[in-house]
Amino acid sequence: MASLNRIEADYWFETPGDPRRTAEVMAGEQSSGTFVAVPGETPELMARAAARVERLDLLDHAQAPSLPSVDPAAPPAPGGYRRARLTLSWPLETTGPSLPNLLATVAGNLFELRQVSGLRLTDIRLPAAFADAYAGPKFGVAGTRALAGVPDGPLIGTIVKPSVGFGPEETAALVATLAGAGIDFIKDDELQSDGPLCPFEARVDAVMRAIEAEADRRGRKAMFAFNITGDLDQMRRRHDHVLKRGGTCVMASLNSVGLAGMIELGRFTQLPIHAHRNGWGYLSRSPQLGFDYRAWHKIWRLAGADHMHVNGIANKFSEPDASVIASAQACREPLFESRADAIMPVFSSGQTARQAPATFAALGSTDLIYAAGGGILAHPDGPAGGVTALREAWEAAMAQVPLQSYAQTHPMLARALERFG
Repeated sequence: MASLNRIEADYWFETPGDPRRTAEVMAGEQSSGTFVAVPGETPELMARAAARVERLDLLDHAQAPSLPSVDPAAPPAPGGYRRARLTLSWPLETTGPSLPNLLATVAGNLFELRQVSGLRLTDIRLPAAFADAYAGPKFGVAGTRALAGVPDGPLIGTIVKPSVGFGPEETAALVATLAGAGIDFIKDDELQSDGPLCPFEARVDAVMRAIEAEADRRGRKAMFAFNITGDLDQMRRRHDHVLKRGGTCVMASLNSVGLAGMIELGRFTQLPIHAHRNGWGYLSRSPQLGFDYRAWHKIWRLAGADHMHVNGIANKFSEPDASVIASAQACREPLFESRADAIMPVFSSGQTARQAPATFAALGSTDLIYAAGGGILAHPDGPAGGVTALREAWEAAMAQVPLQSYAQTHPMLARALERFG
């Protein structure tokens, strides 16, 4: 945890120059300094307002720069480009407990400095004043389970596929099939919001009729995350319509609505926020540039996210399994000692019955949403077979029974293993 009145941020960086001098440049650029000494930056001012280098650990060398545009007037020191881990801290008094200004401080212009040929923000630690200023998730794990009627085990979920193209009634027909099969969670694809082919309010109305009809029969209501991504007025209207129709979840694309949009949504929502991270790759894919999930996700959790995507084991994208699990574990850790605010990690991206054992073994918990699009909808026996197969796969995983053995007495799982082998 950060000290009572200081913000801390951890970085990995690479530099052609002296790492100690580069750390000082980073601290100065993001607090009281600039490229040249200016009148007024007295020792007294720096003592109360400047960033501090709290820790610097030298690492390895690189023979070539990770990023272009290194200062041509500053050739690398002997041995190549130096790499280091760095912790900077700032007095809370300079920013106040403000998430937008926090982001400007710990990231801001740092990625553009010519003194660095690689830079990654790896973690942040915040004073308790941020916990007072931001409520964080209103529902989290416990609230999500209560609304979905799933007291234990993973929430088995899916995404409406095709991602776009269905109208409201086609979407509702698919939802009726999935809800009838006992699914726990369904979400709009992030590409589906309020286009003329599938107007938002008409989609909500049709989908909620289907969900309510199945809820009357099953005794519990499948959770559907309606994509309300838009400007602030649109999100408020869409949220209110979902609430009025008896919906239990809304979804927003974080990088589209922005931090201020997410903060406002977190303040007015009366439903869990399913936070989609689409666009995450441009912030993270290079190991020498951007953000680690551990640092990035904390900002959105404080803003109010109840569920956050973490990709999935053996996913269809580029992220390695170790990174996926580290992201999911981060969602389970408290941000502040004063409150329990774990959120639901959402596993998705090419997930099928096959990844359930590895996911459970790595995470050691079932406090998660396991969302399989094609892994449910492309099952040989249709969506109902897909839901059953995923539930059976998780039963096997939790009982530590090999999937192939469990499949001998569970035909839907057997068919899934055949189809997705």
